[in-house]
Amino acid sequence: MKVYNIPVEASLEVIGGKWKVVILCHLIKGKKRTGELKRLMPGITQKMLTQQLRELEEDGIILREVYNQVPPKVEYSLTEYGWSLKGILDALCAWGEHHIEKTYPNKEDVLVQVD
Repeated sequence: MKVYNIPVEASLEVIGGKWKVVILCHLIKGKKRTGELKRLMPGITQKMLTQQLRELEEDGIILREVYNQVPPKVEYSLTEYGWSLKGILDALCAWGEHHIEKTYPNKEDVLVQVD
């Protein structure tokens, strides 16, 4: 049995790290295929993306849907449990935007706009 000193440790165990929150923020906008996520996060390696997706799936945060077709198609989406993180993710995004605006004179210089 895992023992935590404070509850935030349990939260960080599930969504901590550099990429998990970024993946979840993209999935809030809708289902994504692996290639789409890779394009939205150019700094992540394929190996790391696969690992992070597997961990989020194991924790019940995302759903991996495999379509029986050629070529194979896999889509990721948030589970109902994953959607319970929406408020937290929205708050992190808002704080991050505020931080960028406070720190940099022109946020467009540091915030990449991805379509």
